[in-house]
This record gives sequence, C-alpha cells and structure tokens, in this order.
Amino acid sequence: MEILTADFFLRALTGGLLIGLTAPLIGIFLVLRRLSMIGDTLAHVTIAGVALGFLIEVYPMGVGLLFAVVASFAIEKLRKAYKGYAELSIAIIMSGGVALASLFFTLGMGYNTDVNSYLFGSIYTLDQVDLYVVGVVTLIVIITIFLLFKEYFLLTFEEDAASVSGLPVKVLNMLLTVLTALVISTAIKIVGALLVSALLTIPAATSLLIARSFKQSVVFSVVISEIAVVVGLVIAGIWNLAPGATIVLFLIAMLILTIMGKRGLSA
Repeated sequence: MEILTADFFLRALTGGLLIGLTAPLIGIFLVLRRLSMIGDTLAHVTIAGVALGFLIEVYPMGVGLLFAVVASFAIEKLRKAYKGYAELSIAIIMSGGVALASLFFTLGMGYNTDVNSYLFGSIYTLDQVDLYVVGVVTLIVIITIFLLFKEYFLLTFEEDAASVSGLPVKVLNMLLTVLTALVISTAIKIVGALLVSALLTIPAATSLLIARSFKQSVVFSVVISEIAVVVGLVIAGIWNLAPGATIVLFLIAMLILTIMGKRGLSA
C-alpha cells in the first residue's frame, strides 16, 4: 500500500485525472459525429513524432504533439477534398503515421525500449514537465468547450443548420480536431498509443446508454472516465499490473455492466 503515497504514483494520479477529464470531453463529440477512429489515427502520428524526438534528442512528447497538430490540419484538408468519403482522410493520415513511425524506428533502433513506453503507456514515468504540458492542454480544452459548448452542440447534431445560422463551421471543425490532437499526444504516455482511443470512446459509449440529455452524457462520461482512472491506477499499483491496460479493461467492464444492467431493467 506504500506505493499509493509515493511521489511517482501521485504524479501518475494527477496526470491520469487530467486526461480522464479532457479525453471524454472531446470524445463525446467525436463519438456522436462518428469520428471515433480519429483517435487511433492521431495516436499513430504522435508515435512517429515521439520516435523522431528520440532520434534528434528533442523532448519526445513535444515533437509528438507537434506532429499530431499538423496531422489534424491535414485531416481537415483531406475531409474537404473528399466530402463524400470523409473517412478516407483518417485512413490516409493513419497510413502515413505508421509509415513514418516505422522509418524512424529503423533509423534509431537503440531507443526502441523508450518508444515502447509510449506505445503501451508508462504513466509512472511522468515527470514535472509532462504534468505541466498535460495541465496546459487540460486548461485549453476546458476553456474552449465551456465557451463554445452551444456551438459544438449544434454542430454535432445539425451541421447544416449550424452553417446556415452563420457559425464558422470550418473553423470549429478544425479547432475540434486540433483539440483532439492535443489530448491524444499528451495521453499516450499515460495509457499508450495502442489504447488511447479507449479513453475517448468508451466513457462516451457508456454514458450514452444511461444519459437522458446531452449535458448528462457529457457529465457521465467524465465521471466514468475519472472512476476508471482512479480505480485502475490503484489496482495496478497494488497488484503490480500495467496501469494503462488496467484502466482500459476497467472501462470495458463498466460498459459491459451498464449494458447488462440496462437489459435487465428493460426485461
């Protein structure tokens, strides 16, 4: 139990709670707009940036964040080019991200163990700089969603109506994609690039089963995410398990229990 009061665990808990707040805030909009796979795409691009960061000996998370933001602009440009096939933009950018990551891995074989911590998550290695970066991203996301909540609500359910009403739809879409890139790039060290999309989608998927309004679904998704982060980290700390995997598996367990509970009530 001493691990629960250790400095590295408290840093991990702080970082986890911050990402547990921002990921579902963005994720609920992505799920409702059927853009769930954008998380995986930006995660792969971020890993390419992280690999380059190790290769040129520059702060890996920072380079990964830059890659993710650039990729978010590219996704929006491609979505405009393929209006009838918007999912193509995600597939194209994901392919590019995987290709670049593979190339940088080949050029720097010596740091593969370091990159693995970003692939599978290494929340216990969060340092003060990482927490500052996560904290800044959290503030940006919270302030943006708070100020533009009504606009994004309309954009999510009636994009055509949002455009007719005079809202800057292109700018709002771009901003949401950039926010997603920021959240993904800061979350991969916590749960790993292979699992990060779970923090975006599973809390939202669970909340949509029980919420009676959009605001409720936003609140429930955040609460579900935070519960999973705390319980997952405690379980992982006590039984020496992989923290990222434990958090995601607990989220899946909550989703399954919610589905079973809802079916039981309706039976």
